[in-house]
Amino acid sequence: MTRKFMREAIRLAGRAVRDGTGGPFGAVVVRRGRIVGRGQNTVLADNDPTAHAEVNAIRAACARLRRFRLDDCELYGSCEPCPMCLAAIQWARLRRVHYAATRHDAARAGFDDARFYREVTVAMRQAFRAESLPVFAAWNRKPDKTPY
Repeated sequence: MTRKFMREAIRLAGRAVRDGTGGPFGAVVVRRGRIVGRGQNTVLADNDPTAHAEVNAIRAACARLRRFRLDDCELYGSCEPCPMCLAAIQWARLRRVHYAATRHDAARAGFDDARFYREVTVAMRQAFRAESLPVFAAWNRKPDKTPY
């Protein structure tokens, strides 16, 4: 089974290159031996830096399964996930990730995410904390909230 799913992820990566939608990345989300979400990189087509194959596959799987937790699913990717995709994978609670090419292979192709693995490089400044706290208090009082 792994071979079939990995080949589909690699096929989607090739399609992204041929279609010009984005970089050479593809991913599928699998549940109980069936693909429930497919994604290819669409960063260029969507003008969206978050439109990575893994994120697109997770979004598709969540929409299809009508839930935001994928803890009974696995992701197959054509390449090792970047830090953003790793965070999305963790938020989705995927139980396992399989990947083909490494981040070092991606770097040799011009996709150097090395600095993102090492550190947060965006300057951050905290402000308006007092104004934001009532929103969290309202969430905590909400009897029908769904924790995630």
